[in-house]
Amino acid sequence: MSTPDLSYLLDHTSHVLRTRVAAALAEIGLTARMHCVLAHALPEERTQIQLAEMGDMDKTTMVVTVDALEQAGLAERRPSRTDRRARIIAVTDEGARMAARSREIVDRVHAEALASLPDDERKVFLRALERLAAGHLATPVQSPKPARRARQ
Repeated sequence: MSTPDLSYLLDHTSHVLRTRVAAALAEIGLTARMHCVLAHALPEERTQIQLAEMGDMDKTTMVVTVDALEQAGLAERRPSRTDRRARIIAVTDEGARMAARSREIVDRVHAEALASLPDDERKVFLRALERLAAGHLATPVQSPKPARRARQ
């Protein structure tokens, strides 16, 4: 019996989960990136650069995402209260309401995916993934020709 292709299993299930999240968020007019920015900008002042790092977005993608959030009235760029040289992404009241809705949607999609596993397997699966993400697979290995990362 051959060993299962771990790369394929993780990549395929991650891709399918992302498509389900994207489709569900599209129903309320958000993209996964917009959800990510709202969710991370809401609890505290964060700059565009900080949010881009948290959401694994390049500068151009981040600018386009924040532009879309501003046009929708969900966020705005403004000077930081603590450092006038820094500009932060502030979530508007409507943005906070939308962030709560999008969090519910993402949580529901994740719960639906996990519900396909029996209870005992679900707990072991999550514990194993958390252990891998925090341990052996926590940090990418540097190489002369980096592997292409799957789109988020």
